[in-house]
Amino acid sequence: MPSTLVIKIGTSSLTNPDTGQLALATIATLVEVVCQLRRQGYAVVLVSSGAVGVGCTRLRLRERPQTVARKQAVAAVGQGRLMRIYDDFFSSLQQPIAQVLLTRGDLCDRNRYINASNTFQALFDLGVVPIVNENDTIAVDELKFGDNDTLSALVAGLVEADWLFLLTDVDRLYSADPRTQPDAKPITHVENIEELAQVKAGNQSRWGTGGMATKIIAAEIATGAGSRTVITQGKTSGNILRILAGETIGTQFSPQQQPINARKRWIAHALIPSGTLRLDAGATQAIIQSGKSLLAAGITAITGDFNSQASVQICDAAGQEVARGLVNYSSTELQQIQGKRSEEISDILGYAGAETVIHRDNLVITTTTPP
Repeated sequence: MPSTLVIKIGTSSLTNPDTGQLALATIATLVEVVCQLRRQGYAVVLVSSGAVGVGCTRLRLRERPQTVARKQAVAAVGQGRLMRIYDDFFSSLQQPIAQVLLTRGDLCDRNRYINASNTFQALFDLGVVPIVNENDTIAVDELKFGDNDTLSALVAGLVEADWLFLLTDVDRLYSADPRTQPDAKPITHVENIEELAQVKAGNQSRWGTGGMATKIIAAEIATGAGSRTVITQGKTSGNILRILAGETIGTQFSPQQQPINARKRWIAHALIPSGTLRLDAGATQAIIQSGKSLLAAGITAITGDFNSQASVQICDAAGQEVARGLVNYSSTELQQIQGKRSEEISDILGYAGAETVIHRDNLVITTTTPP
């Protein structure tokens, strides 16, 4: 079974930072690298930014649009032109490609999530390189990924990738922005994401939307799914081949030794929480340290309006998120039974409900800091 790679390239790497024009030499090199990887037997997904940037150039706009409708319109102009450029380059090397446009809603629905996974596998079986971007033309704010770093990490989990490469405009992660702070120290390897809690994100580029903070979040998502993650220079995509050959280039994030399963990855990262449950210290300790289900007795406060089986954040007494899960009760029901023992629930609600508010099979711990 060949390894699966997800390669994400950002707008800042694909374009000239001053003009916003596409950097065709960078794209050509990237395409050559992807084709070489395919010849070596790798399955490759390319997550490509750039639709809005290309649209801006085509429409001769001097800056990125600010309103949602205008951005979506510009993305619609740019996406087709971007794919045409990719198709021209890949076709010259006889490599078939496919366009895959996703919204957060495609991954929030479990059936659509599974269907997307099956589609990627079918494309791999056909020897096709999927080129993925967020479907900016129709995405609404509450269902947006926000940046393609997050999208690429979720795709890495979806296809169970062995590697996620985040190609950016710096050669690796630093303790601060090296463009403004010359004494910033390079970080070559990260074993534990918590080590980076104090790393500040650099300024956003003029044409891009991501920063180092989003890449750290993406690395956390991807490594949790078992994908080794690398941040490296986008202008020299040939580094991917050297990294796979064992060279120490860029910043590498080690995958978790015991990655969470696909369903729990979906709960933790693909779903958008509809509300929040705050717990007392005993309940927090029970779910984190003992792996128990969440009972109504440990809930001290509820926010949000949600139905049964919705995704919720679970916070400790200080309001810090410690887990996420799928609830067995609506917010209205939970307002009535919070703080109550399980045997009291049927009398309070007037019908027999689930013993647990969130069963441990539907609960994912998101903190690495014990209570």
